[in-house]
Amino acid sequence: MLVINFRSDKVNSLQLMSFRKNTVLDVAFTWKARCTMDFSQKLKRTLKVVVAIIWTIVLPVFYSGFRRKYTCYSTQYGSWLGEWCYSSYMVAVAFYLMTNAVDMVLFLVPVIGRYIETSNWRICSILSWWTQIKPLIAPTRKIMKIGVKNYDWHELFPKVRSNAGAIAAIWAPIILVSISRSTRISPCLYISWTHKYGTLFTVQSLVEFMEFYTILIRTLGMVRSTFQSLPSAFSACLIPPSSKTEKDQNRKWYLHQRFQKASENEKNSVVKFVLVWNQIICSFREEDLISNRLNTFFLFFSLNMPYLSRNLMEFYFIKSREMDLMKIPSSPELFSGQVHWPVFLLTNKLATALNIARDFVGKDASLCRMITQDTHMYLAVTECYESLKYILDILVVGDLERRIISGIFGEIEEIIARSSLVEELKMSELPALHARCVELVDLLVEGNESNRDKVVKALQDIFELVTNDMVLNGSRTLDSLYSHQQIEEDATEFFGEIEPQLFASKHSIHFPLPDSGPLVDKVLLIKRFLLLLTVKDTALDIPSNLEAQRRISFFTTSLFMDMPSAPKVRNMLSFRLSFDYSVLTPHFMEEVKFSTKELHSSQEGVPISFYMQKIYPDEWQNFLERMEDEKLDGSNDEFKEEDLRNWASFRGQTLSRTVRGMMYYRKALKLQAFLDMAEDDDILQGYDVIERRNDTLSAQLDALADMKFTHVISCQIFGSQKSSGDPQAQDILDLMIRYPSLRVAYVEEKEEIVADKPGKVYSSILVKAVNGFDQEVYRIKLPGPPNIGEGKPENQNHAIIFTRGEALQAIDMNQDNYMEEALKMRNILQEFLRHQGRRPPTILGLREHVFTGSVSSLAWFMSYQETSFVTIGQRLLANPLRVRFHYGHPDLFDRVFHLTRGGISKASKTINLSEDVFAGFNTTLRRGYVTYHEYMQVGKGRDVGLNSISKFEAKVANGNSEQTLSRDIYRLGRRFDFFRMFSCYFTTIGFYFNSLISVIGVYVFLYGQLYLVLSGLEKALVLEARIQNIQSLETALASQSFIQLGLLTGLPMVMEIGLERGFLTALKDFVLMQFQLAAVFFTFSLGTKSHYYGRTILHGGAQYRPTGRKVVVFHASFTENYRLYSRSHFVKGFEILLLLIVYDLFRRSYQSSMAYVLITYAIWFMSLTWLFAPFLFNPSGFNWGKIVDDWKNWNKWIKQQGGIGIQQDKSWRSWWNDEQAHLRHSGLSSRLIEIILSLRFFIYQYGLVYHLDISGQNKNFIVYVLSWVVIVMIFLLVKAVNLGRRYLSANYHLAFRLFKAFLFLGVVATIIILSIICDLSLRDLIVCCLGFFPTGWGLILVAQAMRPKIEATGLWHFTRVFAQAYDYGMGVALFAPIASLAWLPIISAFQTRFLFNEAFSRRLQIQPILAGKKKRNS
Repeated sequence: MLVINFRSDKVNSLQLMSFRKNTVLDVAFTWKARCTMDFSQKLKRTLKVVVAIIWTIVLPVFYSGFRRKYTCYSTQYGSWLGEWCYSSYMVAVAFYLMTNAVDMVLFLVPVIGRYIETSNWRICSILSWWTQIKPLIAPTRKIMKIGVKNYDWHELFPKVRSNAGAIAAIWAPIILVSISRSTRISPCLYISWTHKYGTLFTVQSLVEFMEFYTILIRTLGMVRSTFQSLPSAFSACLIPPSSKTEKDQNRKWYLHQRFQKASENEKNSVVKFVLVWNQIICSFREEDLISNRLNTFFLFFSLNMPYLSRNLMEFYFIKSREMDLMKIPSSPELFSGQVHWPVFLLTNKLATALNIARDFVGKDASLCRMITQDTHMYLAVTECYESLKYILDILVVGDLERRIISGIFGEIEEIIARSSLVEELKMSELPALHARCVELVDLLVEGNESNRDKVVKALQDIFELVTNDMVLNGSRTLDSLYSHQQIEEDATEFFGEIEPQLFASKHSIHFPLPDSGPLVDKVLLIKRFLLLLTVKDTALDIPSNLEAQRRISFFTTSLFMDMPSAPKVRNMLSFRLSFDYSVLTPHFMEEVKFSTKELHSSQEGVPISFYMQKIYPDEWQNFLERMEDEKLDGSNDEFKEEDLRNWASFRGQTLSRTVRGMMYYRKALKLQAFLDMAEDDDILQGYDVIERRNDTLSAQLDALADMKFTHVISCQIFGSQKSSGDPQAQDILDLMIRYPSLRVAYVEEKEEIVADKPGKVYSSILVKAVNGFDQEVYRIKLPGPPNIGEGKPENQNHAIIFTRGEALQAIDMNQDNYMEEALKMRNILQEFLRHQGRRPPTILGLREHVFTGSVSSLAWFMSYQETSFVTIGQRLLANPLRVRFHYGHPDLFDRVFHLTRGGISKASKTINLSEDVFAGFNTTLRRGYVTYHEYMQVGKGRDVGLNSISKFEAKVANGNSEQTLSRDIYRLGRRFDFFRMFSCYFTTIGFYFNSLISVIGVYVFLYGQLYLVLSGLEKALVLEARIQNIQSLETALASQSFIQLGLLTGLPMVMEIGLERGFLTALKDFVLMQFQLAAVFFTFSLGTKSHYYGRTILHGGAQYRPTGRKVVVFHASFTENYRLYSRSHFVKGFEILLLLIVYDLFRRSYQSSMAYVLITYAIWFMSLTWLFAPFLFNPSGFNWGKIVDDWKNWNKWIKQQGGIGIQQDKSWRSWWNDEQAHLRHSGLSSRLIEIILSLRFFIYQYGLVYHLDISGQNKNFIVYVLSWVVIVMIFLLVKAVNLGRRYLSANYHLAFRLFKAFLFLGVVATIIILSIICDLSLRDLIVCCLGFFPTGWGLILVAQAMRPKIEATGLWHFTRVFAQAYDYGMGVALFAPIASLAWLPIISAFQTRFLFNEAFSRRLQIQPILAGKKKRNS
């Protein structure tokens, strides 16, 4: 069965194998045949649809009543029935499952089915008709009746009747598929009717789904449309309620009710939102996501936007203004409710309004309605009018001029009040007025005193345009001015006389405006006004950085989700009113920061700094802008070099990135404490000003943040790194110096004399940074060495004592955090006080964002797969299945609960390889409760190269096999109710077990077909069917096609991406993934999971596999790929390929090629995928230069002698010994099973020797014996060559060559003689190869299983030589087609395109990275 799995490693949440799906597919696939059906068949399908609809309605109705009672804990353990918890829903499901149970019984017990078919009882007729037993049983009965006497080989069991072998070959794979499917019935039923994103019928779930879908904000356009609601949402979620009534108010209201409550401090909340928003935008700038000028679109106000001359204005507004466009200006007007929204919301709105007004024909009411319909347009027009009025008020200081301007504005406002704007003003002059205003404000921002005359001219032009051109009925202000001066001349002459006097005197205008002092805020508002006048459509995509867009969209969405009210920071100190918390990050030898050497050099020839510049080009430019260096050539500048290290490290999976992200918690706490404690004057000064001041308030904020938050890094080997001078120790110390509240815990090992005997003493030590050095804070003596398991659990366990508070967040060192998400930590901690049912939660699951999916197709696949798991998957596991455990980080633990119940990690070696999930098992077994919350997320790095992905999946598969053997799973299964038991199985070990069964089903099917073909059974049965015109029998023999397209398994991913980014986008991405060979990747992953899960179940030997977290888009050598995938994929791929070839060779005489293709095309796809996927997904895998280097390295590796201390990447022998490590401690039963499984390779030889022309149709057993004589002769020839190489090649080289020539000529002569005397043909030689190659491999596997018995004999040395020859042959067979394709340049170009299509779509420069080594060497 080909399973293309589009989901995560631990859950397959929407494998819809339910009755409804089967019914719909049954009707859909037989729709075109409806005209040929009789009445009973039509009635049967109609009734199936009706019954499916009835169950679709009945089960949700019963479940809605059952939903409040998730489980029960019976006290009647003495009775088996007492352990069951009955409910109406369970009874309804039991009735539903009865039909599936009847199908299974009739399938497994044919006697019952035969009786039902032959019975005259009405109920039996109905049952047979409904379950479709007759179409399945009839071909089997006919096969049993056909007598086959002549076989194509020597039949070992000639007395077996009824063709039992054929029946077993046909039905064995079906039984395996049925077993796999039957294990999925319960969870799939549960999922089908309760999943929030499936078909919903309960009113509550439907309303929750509609609410969630409605508030999703996926694009910047949606952010703009909801931005005015953000202050209210922010106040409701992140501002502590002002009274206990509001605090205890039920927060489960819907979107239109959420922000209806009005509090007395609503205006003050707007001020706090402005402050927090600006801090978020500043954090974007610190992370180089936006530039100093570009982020104005998101800030409500720009604080540092340099002026550009007018001739560069267009370039300026296209290229450099993010910062100013994103901020919100802080001013005393905020306390009066006047908010100047960010410019990015109002972009292009003024220009649109001017165009509407210019061409408008109608009444004022209609124009006003058109403007006010767009809220942002109305705000832009209003703000521009008020800003112009305000600027003229502070610019013009002359008495006469101020009276004239005041009069003109008074007239305009009277016209607006009379609703006669269109009638009394010439609206077509508005664009001209707009141009004059831009000219004036441009000069004011420039502030050059030499431009005073230009400012006066601009003011006079505006005055003349308004009074003479725009006011149609004349200006009353001019008339009053005429009468006051008693001038008798007409208006034109009067104007000509006074115009030189207006604004021209020295004291009439205040220009230039000062850059400091009381008018500095006014100058900033003038700059904002200039942005409002000039920003065009190019600002619609601000911010341009995709990561900034995503973070803003999610933060905006999260404010509309249901979350508890945030308490004040000071109130968080009280026990169980809210929680103070700690973050624990285990670290071993992973990268802390990229070193200077790594930045500028690499073993692959591409420096990390060069790689980062090409992957993050916009962030690199922002970094250069922040450094005020266009090229950053000053490599000798120590400070800039350190900044470069930090910039690159913050974009890798390093400890420094994790620490920076987690320290946002402390920064957020300080900011929130400031909002709780600060007065209005402090808020107006700004948080940055208060933070820089060394006063009482700043000290209080620091103390409060330190009391509430602790971050401990458990660097287990930090002590040994210090003593050995490891540069990583200094990097860790630098992190402590940079973040004074950071603490590091490590284990110290030192020699001491105890009782006159030397011994080692172990201590756990906590240190902090003081005056540039690490200072010990606590020391705890340990009873012995802490490392008893895999390492990571002990690393966490020894340091957990140094954490503080009631909540503990476990963070891995490849994670990240964000300022805007850290603001919600107070809310998430309040979830511990929410009682979900009978108990408060003990583990809080959080959403993760995978930040490593932006370049290669593999990274994209893994990102989408992981996203579906950490969102829709975990949402389902937590509710309604209630089988979510702890799958890693960033879950929050109830620290007190877990410290008193065994901790957060189990440290037993091997069995607790997946230590995270055992923490969830332990919590659930001890009556804990695990929840999941999506309104907060952290970043997560994932493996993005095929080799690292495969290592990770192998580790997880090993962990699941150990879970299968653990007592924890047994206890959970015993204590769960029926549905939770099946859901737990399916969402943990069941997925891997089903993957193994699927692969085994393929083998059983192919070996069954091989038996039918080689024995001659299939040929005899098909010919008999054709003679008797039995169509159903022939169809049954040709219907064993193991095809599962796997499209339905991609539904979770498509659904989640559809919710996040829109369903059209999700569908496009899904189709694009298929073109980028996603099916190949997931099929290859299936082989990884099944191999390591099955091998560990049989032999044990689970081990941690480090994957590495550095840059991985480089070429992997052929030798490395062979070492990783030889036994898990290549051997199995060759085996399946050989089965398909043999099957094709011997079925052609009686079976059409189309039938063969339909039966086996999916298996061909799987075999070729397992053989060549590592090379398809290997960057530069078809580059001829790389091919040549790989061939040289491969030959060197395969011929290198191994030994003690030689790593497996240096020698084939060392690798071969390590590859058999799982057999060294395997038990007798496991070795026996391994030997039995290896016997399958002998069936080739047994079947094929009887099809040789040289055998002369002889079916005697002696033919098979003679084939073994040939094999022994081949072994002796190989042994002779090996002995000759050992004793003659060094000193008697010529003799050795003559000896090999003699053997070669002897073999050729033997073949010629046999071809003449015994009719040996070329076809016989090919068939012999097909039969003898598997036999040799089977003998090698048997010898490996019997190694303890034969290792001391010469057979073991011969086995090693033989295995080396096989590996060399398989390597050549793989290498040949790859080298052939490398001659075609289009193949390499095509590979680069599909492998890095995501990068090409983002216009990233991939080719320079891939060609980096070549350029560097040249």
